[in-house]
Amino acid sequence: MLASILLCLVVSVADGDTLTVRCGDRRPLRVRIVSIDAPEKRQAFGKQSGAHLKALCHRRQASLRTVGKDGYGRTLAHVRCAGQDAAAYQVRAGLAWVYTPQAKRYPELVQLQKRAQASHTGLWSQKRPLAPWDYRQRQRKR
Repeated sequence: MLASILLCLVVSVADGDTLTVRCGDRRPLRVRIVSIDAPEKRQAFGKQSGAHLKALCHRRQASLRTVGKDGYGRTLAHVRCAGQDAAAYQVRAGLAWVYTPQAKRYPELVQLQKRAQASHTGLWSQKRPLAPWDYRQRQRKR
């Protein structure tokens, strides 16, 4: 998929890093926000993370800069809702991690995450927060 800019309506928010959008006449697209990984729904702060993204984006116009597809067929995109970068919004609130393999590409998000950690904001209020990728790995072993 070539990178493109789409203006879409957010019709649902699945969790803190995934939403569904409708772009004109096209079928709804499931979109994964690039650069972050939010807690899973059953994980600590998972529900808060989803609710926070929903407050920003649900039933609002979103600007998507698509960059490809992930292994689950979701469109990967940089997402802006209400004029705000959704990834930065989630990380600043301590409700998502910067996705480690891509951290070097997003130094501004790394700085936001460090501030959230230092101020014990959101998931960083936990003694030892569990990254979503570690949580998912533990769930697969069960």
